[in-house]
Amino acid sequence: MAKVRQDAWSHEDDLLLAETVLRHIREGSTQLNAFEEVGDKLNRTSAACGFRWNAEVRQKYDSAIDLAKRQRKEKKRAMARKSGQFRKPIAPVLSSAHFEEFASEELPSDEERITLPEKVEQTEIPAISLDMVIQYLKEIKKDYYASNQSKASLEQTQRENSMLKEKINSLEKQLGQTEDEMNAIKEDYQTFIQIMERARKMTVFDDKDTIKAPTFRMDKNGNLEQVAQSSN
Repeated sequence: MAKVRQDAWSHEDDLLLAETVLRHIREGSTQLNAFEEVGDKLNRTSAACGFRWNAEVRQKYDSAIDLAKRQRKEKKRAMARKSGQFRKPIAPVLSSAHFEEFASEELPSDEERITLPEKVEQTEIPAISLDMVIQYLKEIKKDYYASNQSKASLEQTQRENSMLKEKINSLEKQLGQTEDEMNAIKEDYQTFIQIMERARKMTVFDDKDTIKAPTFRMDKNGNLEQVAQSSN
């Protein structure tokens, strides 16, 4: 599966890259191995890791790199002493003919004087290739597109949020008006009930005034009979 990352390098990514490279230097490994290890952990290509190291991170760890190289040298010397490679050589006795022959030999150049560990130090730092630059630019392009998409999505969300706020304000105004109308209707209803109650009471009082109490009289047999009331 191809390694594809659309996010930018974070501080934690740079720190992981620096720690891994320094560890590989101390252990006598190459930076290419370090880039591959970081690439596997961060799902990035080793070229992108190498470009990031040389372009952004390396200059921040110059003193740490020098210390790691010294530690690597000390480690190699300790291993060499342990294996007996640093035994003091016995100086041969040279005759005058041998001395003249030795003096006539051409001195080694600066490149030939470089020891094997120093050559490894110089060659282990990968140069920035065109493929690395192209890969890095592709990742920047992906980050740019992702950033634009996020920006457009954020702007759309903000517009929708503004529209929702306006709609909420409008609904709140309508609700307030409806509540005012309901209160007015309630007051009118209470007034109407009071008027009806007063009218009912007035009607009952009038009926009581118009109805007269019944009258009775004794007939010839001694029985009471109601006297019919005459209407006025």
